[in-house]
Amino acid sequence: MPSRSPDFELAFLPMRHALLFSVFVIASCGLAYELIAGALSSYLLGDSVTQFSTVIGTYLFAMGAGSWLSKYITRDLIGRFIQIELMVGLLGGFSAIGLFLVFTWLAGPFKLVLYLAVFGVGVLVGLEIPLVMRILKGELAFKDLVSQVLTFDYLGALAVSILFPLVLAPQIGMVRTGLLFGLLNVAVALWALHLFREQLPSRRWLAVQSWTVFGLLVAGFAGAGQLTSLAETHLYADDIIHAETTPYQRLVVTRWRDDLRLFINNNLQFSSHDEYRYHEALVHPGLASLPGAKRVLVLGGGDGLAVREILKYPTVESVTLVDLDPAMTDLFATAPALVALNEGALSSPRVTVVNADALQWLEESREFFDFVVVDFPDPSNFALGKLYTSAFYRLLEKRLSARGLIVVQSTSPLYARQSFWCVVTTLESVGFKTAPYHALVPSFGEWGYIIAGRQEFSISAATEVLASATTIEATAGPTVDRKKTRFLTAEILPGLFEFPADMARLPAEVNQLNNQVLVRYFEAEWRKVIR
Repeated sequence: MPSRSPDFELAFLPMRHALLFSVFVIASCGLAYELIAGALSSYLLGDSVTQFSTVIGTYLFAMGAGSWLSKYITRDLIGRFIQIELMVGLLGGFSAIGLFLVFTWLAGPFKLVLYLAVFGVGVLVGLEIPLVMRILKGELAFKDLVSQVLTFDYLGALAVSILFPLVLAPQIGMVRTGLLFGLLNVAVALWALHLFREQLPSRRWLAVQSWTVFGLLVAGFAGAGQLTSLAETHLYADDIIHAETTPYQRLVVTRWRDDLRLFINNNLQFSSHDEYRYHEALVHPGLASLPGAKRVLVLGGGDGLAVREILKYPTVESVTLVDLDPAMTDLFATAPALVALNEGALSSPRVTVVNADALQWLEESREFFDFVVVDFPDPSNFALGKLYTSAFYRLLEKRLSARGLIVVQSTSPLYARQSFWCVVTTLESVGFKTAPYHALVPSFGEWGYIIAGRQEFSISAATEVLASATTIEATAGPTVDRKKTRFLTAEILPGLFEFPADMARLPAEVNQLNNQVLVRYFEAEWRKVIR
C-alpha cells in the first residue's frame, strides 16, 4: 500500500470516526428492532421463549443472507450505505406500529408479516457492516479494521440490551422506541451524506430521500400515541381507560358502562361483573376451613381482589401480597374505580405489598403462613410455568405452617383438562394432599382451583363457617353488608368438589423446571379452544 501524507490521514480521521460510530448505532438499532419484534410477538401470541427464539433465529439468518448479498454491491459504496440506512430506518422504525396494526386488523397473517419484517430488517443490517468494512479497508490494517468494527458493533448491542428493558420499553413504549431508532438510522445516513458530500455524485437525490424518510419518522413519532390508540381501540371492544407498558407486561383496563375489565398482554384477567365469583371461589373454601388462620400470603393477585376477600375474616392479622410488577399494585392502589372495586384492600393496615419475583422471594423468606393464595396468570409461557413447578411448590411447602393450606388457581378443567390435572399431579409429587374443585365464572367458563396441604382438606369445616355467615338477600341494594358473599354458600360448596365425566382426572406428567410440560399442555389445549 502506498504511503499517505499526514494531511490525508488527518482529513480522513473524522470520516473514520463517523463510520465507526455508525457501527455502534447500527448495532444498537438492529438489536432494538429484534427486541421489539420478540417482545411484541410475546405480548400478542404468548410463549416468550418460542417467540424470542424464532425471532432471533430468523434475524441472525437474515443477517447472514445480507452479508452474503453485500458482495454484489460493487459501485458507489457510500451512496448504497446511505440508502440502506434509510431503508432499515424506515422498515425497522415502523415495524412495531405496523405489526400492532396487522394484529388488530388482520390477525390471520400476523406471523407471516412478523417474520417477513424481521427477515427484511436482518438482511439490511447484514448489508451494513460489510459495507462499512469495505469503505474503511483502505485506511486501516485488516487486524485493526476487524477489531474496531466488531468492538463498536458489540458495544452498541450491549447498550441497547440494557436500555431496552430498563428505560425504553417502559418509559416511551415499543412503538416510539422503534421510531426513535429509525431516526437514529436516518441520522447516520445524514451524517455520512455530509461527511462524504464530495464523493457522492447523487448527493442531492440522496438528500431528498434522507429528509423524506426523516419527516415520515418524525410524523410517526409525534402521532405514535394516536396510532397505538387506534390499534388498541380495534383490539378491545370497550373503551380503554388505562394502558401502560411496564418492564414486565402490557396492562390495559377497559370500561363498558359499569363493567371494568383488566387485560394483561391481551389476555383477560377479570370482568368486574363476575370477578366476585372467581375470587370468592379462590379464597373462601380454603380460608373458611382454617378459623384460626392469622397470617396469609398472596402470590400474584396484584389487583387486590383476592386480598379484599381475605380481609373479610377479622381473625386474619396480616396479609403479605407478593406481586412482581409495581405498576400493577400502584394502579390498583390509586385509581379510584379500581380502588372501589377492591374496596381499598391494598391500603389496609393489615396488608403489606412486596414487589418481587415470587420464586426468589420464597427462597429468601423465613416467614410462615397459615394460608397461601397462589393467583398467578395461566402458565402460557415458561416464565409463568416455573411458578407451577414441583420446585416452586417445594419452596412454598417450607413457608407453610403445620396445619396450613394453599390454594392455586389452575386454569380450566374443561378447556385445559390435562393442564389442570398436571397441576394436581405436581402438587401431589411434593407430598401435598389435594382437593381439586371448580366454579363457573361466566367471563372464563368453568374454572379450576386446587386446595393443598399436609393434611386432608375438610369440606365440613368450611361448610360450617360459610353456613354461619348471613347470605346475601335477593333484594340486595346499596345497603347490603359488603362482608357477605354474593356467590359462595354452604349449600353449593360440596358440589364444587365434584367433577363430571368431561372434567374427570386425566394422567399427566409432573411439571418440573427442566421440562415445563405444563406449558406444552396448556398451549396445545387452548389452541384448540381458540380455533
